[in-house]
Amino acid sequence: MLNAQQTHHGACYRIFKARPNASKRLIILPHAGGSASYFRQWANMADPDLEIVVVQYPGRENRMAEPLVSDMNRLVSTLATGLKPLLNKPYILFGHSMGGGIAYELAMRIQAYRYRAPTQLVVSAVEGPSCHHATNVHKASDEVMLDELKRLNGTGVDLNAFPELLDMMLPLLRNDYKLIETYQPNLNAPKLQHPLTVMLGSTDTELTYEEAEAWQQVCTQPISIETYEGGHFYLADHITAILSHLNALFPVPKAWVCAP
Repeated sequence: MLNAQQTHHGACYRIFKARPNASKRLIILPHAGGSASYFRQWANMADPDLEIVVVQYPGRENRMAEPLVSDMNRLVSTLATGLKPLLNKPYILFGHSMGGGIAYELAMRIQAYRYRAPTQLVVSAVEGPSCHHATNVHKASDEVMLDELKRLNGTGVDLNAFPELLDMMLPLLRNDYKLIETYQPNLNAPKLQHPLTVMLGSTDTELTYEEAEAWQQVCTQPISIETYEGGHFYLADHITAILSHLNALFPVPKAWVCAP
């Protein structure tokens, strides 16, 4: 049984609620500074036939003893190998913010390796590769990084009340921003052959609708764009609706299709 709830050193994912008999999987890639536990609730709220797998980046939670990884190519290479056993049934790759960029590169790697393709790639709150923002926040002072952490806080927790939490999260955020900011998409790479959906918050100041539309440039099929009320972390208020939408992206099994 594939059950990463019993995580061991080096495991690159967690399954908070194992559903070995589920017919499909949702593989989630978290945001910058985030960890697998942020999506624990999704596992409890998902359809019984959908198993939720959340990638755990090195250097956090059960992988705390491992060094952080700030190189996109290195991280994606590890994920492509570590997640391969989970690609044995229909699955969707879902990445939020930084996780969206990682999910895209992972989908490209899966396509290059000719592994089983995802039913769909879903990128959330992240611009298309051609609009990749060139910034250097990861080189800023601790004070600037802390301001960035508070500004983009998706936990709903008053971070000022937990200085020890800030001390723990600051290295993660700096590392993840380095990964984002040193990442250079290959704009001449082959296009993705499978469907792609973009999700965004209606008031997200980090992403414009035009930047969301730019994902069409890397996909051979027409993309879909779904807008939810809220900002950069809109998904916290729409878990049920998002899970329902993602579940609907899977094709209906032929046995369920009624004859005319």
